[in-house]
Amino acid sequence: MTVISTQLPRVPYTGTADEAELNHWREIAQKVADQLATDALERDRKNAQPFAEVQLLREAGLLNLLVPTEFGGAGAHWETAFEAVRILATADGSISQLLAYHYVNQSGIAFYAAPETQAQWWQRTVEGGWLWGDSVNPVDPTLTLVPEGDGFRLNGAKRFSTGSGVGEVIVINAEVTEGERKGQVLAFIIDRDREGLEIVDDWDYLGQRLSASNSLKYHNVRIEPTDLLGEVTDEPVSTLLTPGIQLAFANFYLGIAEGALARGKQILLGRKNAWLFSQAETYSQDPIFQRTVGELKARTAAVAALTEKLGRKFDALLSKAGEVTQPERAALAVEIAEAKVVSTEVGVEVANRIFEVTGSSSTANSVGLDLFWRNVRTHSLHDPVDYKKIEVGAYFLRGESQPLSLYT
Repeated sequence: MTVISTQLPRVPYTGTADEAELNHWREIAQKVADQLATDALERDRKNAQPFAEVQLLREAGLLNLLVPTEFGGAGAHWETAFEAVRILATADGSISQLLAYHYVNQSGIAFYAAPETQAQWWQRTVEGGWLWGDSVNPVDPTLTLVPEGDGFRLNGAKRFSTGSGVGEVIVINAEVTEGERKGQVLAFIIDRDREGLEIVDDWDYLGQRLSASNSLKYHNVRIEPTDLLGEVTDEPVSTLLTPGIQLAFANFYLGIAEGALARGKQILLGRKNAWLFSQAETYSQDPIFQRTVGELKARTAAVAALTEKLGRKFDALLSKAGEVTQPERAALAVEIAEAKVVSTEVGVEVANRIFEVTGSSSTANSVGLDLFWRNVRTHSLHDPVDYKKIEVGAYFLRGESQPLSLYT
């Protein structure tokens, strides 16, 4: 049986992004967003698996943005990745989510794989052009992972497996249920065509309709030793994976708010008349509507300032690798929880209240302004934001950190 190295991880992420890097990838992400925006509503209504959209991400180089340069990637930073997620969300929340989860899933190489095995994983993902889906939803703890020879057999089911319908590989976390490694939680990957894997195309929800978040069923799936990334532990730098995805969520909600504002502005400026009781010539000149837009814009700008600061801090802490301490990890996780709280509330508020300035005509199905609200309302229910508020309050008042989980 393969022995997983217990050596502290030396993650390949170092330093922070400079303006040249950020601007380069902002431009690339914006071009992709512009292309996605041309038919976002039409694609949302078709609710098809987004293979073409993933190919667009692949051709733009976004899938390998975080892969170290020595393995053929761009060697960029998480701050840059978060900005790419934010920019895509202004146009298409589903594809933004796919990319965000891909970055987190792919980074399992850095957080879980032993140092001596990481190079082969990075090379394989680049050579295969892999999009990484996942099957780790902790509210469905129904997987059984039983030793068999030098590997395992996997059975059970998972819902909400983002990217599983289109990803070349799927990351799975499962606890060994018997044998000498009973109780260990292992991270491993399988290809989408693995024998015994059933992908149930059942993602038909209010929003995020192209996130390929299907249900998966495992029918005696063979897990080979070469499929294992490593053990999921409470080593501080490895547990930064969860705050990382929460910060990706914050950027995603921010991007949706920015997209809703931009679309609302376009609609408002296109209206050449004014409300019958208004003294203004057009709606956009009316102080009532200017006040509403100004309020929403200011709140969105505040969330942007916070998320941008935290993207830089996330990279700085990752650079310490195995020297990251639990107090450092806890402090950053709470700051990210703060961003999750305000980005959720601002994202939902902006996507909702933008209708107040665009009027009843903007609710027409042909306009598609509802896409922003449907997307942010759907994904913002991923984990209850009230628990994030408690996390922040407990830390502020008593210095208490929440137990480690895939949500904290």
